[in-house]
Amino acid sequence: MAENHSHSQSPIPCNNDHNHDHEQVAGFDWMVLVAAILCAIVCALGLNTMLQCAFQCLGRVVTEPIQWITTRRLNSGIKKKEIVALPTSTYCDHDLGSPSSASSCVICLAEFSNGDQIRHLTQV
Repeated sequence: MAENHSHSQSPIPCNNDHNHDHEQVAGFDWMVLVAAILCAIVCALGLNTMLQCAFQCLGRVVTEPIQWITTRRLNSGIKKKEIVALPTSTYCDHDLGSPSSASSCVICLAEFSNGDQIRHLTQV
């Protein structure tokens, strides 16, 4: 006797949501990894540039100390002796009508008061 047993297997539930979540996590991991690598490259390039600049300056100071010092002194501005030698005058409020007088300092932009000592910059 042949019994006809039909075994129907119930389908195994496939959890597509779990698969999808795993793919999203893996994609996120790759994005973080690529971002970290790009950040490391940018940092390495910046460090390389900074070190090159430092070594060039250090080399210049070591190999050419006298020329470096003289150029630094040449570019340091006006000397105290020259500042004292500039012509001075006393500020008065009634001089405002003359075209050469101003009511504020052209360097620090401070307002003059009556009786202030003013140094005049010479034109070269």
